Amino acid sequence: MAHHKSAIKRIRQDEARKLRNRFYKKSARTAIKKLRESTDKEAAEKFLTKVISMVDKLAKRGTWHKNKASNLKSSLMRHVSSIAVG
Repeated sequence: MAHHKSAIKRIRQDEARKLRNRFYKKSARTAIKKLRESTDKEAAEKFLTKVISMVDKLAKRGTWHKNKASNLKSSLMRHVSSIAVG
């Protein structure tokens, strides 16, 4: 157990950040899954910008590594461009 006031505060902050990070990561993973299951090209292109924004924010915060974010964005863009129009 922490004995210093600052250590106790740090534990509280870490717990809050952990929950927040978990929420953002899960939201992004769900959005990525939804985008990969999409079959409508026009809707997928609109949704792609939102998903890319989510991934970039996770990389900026350090929740995901910047290379992971880059690889994800690349594969999602390839997937959206490969969806047949129709």
